[in-house]
Amino acid sequence: MKLLFLIFILLHLSSCSTTAKGNQATLAHTKKITPVKQSTENSFQDVWMQVASDPLSTLPQETVSWGKLVSRGKNIILKDSQRTLDAHADILHPFDKLAHPNGICLKGTWEIYKENRYSGYFKKRSKARIIVRASSALSNTHSGEIRSFGFAGKLFPSLNPRQVNRENSANFFLIDDLGGTDAAHYTDVALTNEPPASITSQVLKNALYILELTHAFTKADQHPGIRQLYEISELGEKNRSHILTPRWMKVEAKKGQTVDAKDFRDELRIAPKHPLIFTISVANKKDEEGKKAWQEIGTITLDTSVVSTSCDHRLHFHHPRWRGDLDYGNLL
Repeated sequence: MKLLFLIFILLHLSSCSTTAKGNQATLAHTKKITPVKQSTENSFQDVWMQVASDPLSTLPQETVSWGKLVSRGKNIILKDSQRTLDAHADILHPFDKLAHPNGICLKGTWEIYKENRYSGYFKKRSKARIIVRASSALSNTHSGEIRSFGFAGKLFPSLNPRQVNRENSANFFLIDDLGGTDAAHYTDVALTNEPPASITSQVLKNALYILELTHAFTKADQHPGIRQLYEISELGEKNRSHILTPRWMKVEAKKGQTVDAKDFRDELRIAPKHPLIFTISVANKKDEEGKKAWQEIGTITLDTSVVSTSCDHRLHFHHPRWRGDLDYGNLL
């Protein structure tokens, strides 16, 4: 059961989705659709303008449903799992996120300020524009409920917001605990690309749903317990012969930024001149007790937030397909 839930949560962080046909109530809030190309040839500004184009005045409370996974004999979740692995587009036509429907989008800057051994945008002095979708698993969004928090990031290799991106944006996926926790705040937790898996009431309550997701995703890809980071270590690298990737990454909010709010999306709303800062840490080794040797190397500074239809129904995070030949640099 623990493994099944692990696969499930990692699946929903990969933005597995289906074209939104029956969700007219939500999509009716869309005010306009910016003509963003459904490819990688968009600027950071193109993508963010679409995300921010249809803000919602009230927080949606979307729920997952069995009928969206399989409909009229069609395995929708399998098809969408495969599409998420293959499609690099930043924006898609409106779709439903099948298991992670409620989120808030934020924009800001990724900056690496400490020397380290890794390549691409892990290197010291790397700076990039970033779009983040913070979310919670299944339908739980309120403090006091068991929530499994997600942090999906999309890096653009330029600080110029209007520069058209000629290489794929680098996507990554982090979570705090696969089974969820009773943490009162999003900013209380650390999120990683190989998270722990607690057995909670949410796991047992959604066992059948998890089984269907598990079956689909294990057919589409392998090793769902960890989401690799090579898209970041390859970003901006013309010579691919010297790529070095950390096995693990962690982000956590800096202390002193806690906001008490019932819904995690209200907690993460950013006020003018009050950015939200997360630290970036990486590791490639564990000690004898299994503890990772984390090295703090940079920050993600988020300056703008929006809850919008496009955040929940158009922003797409490509899922890095598993590679067995990554160079971790003498891992253990």
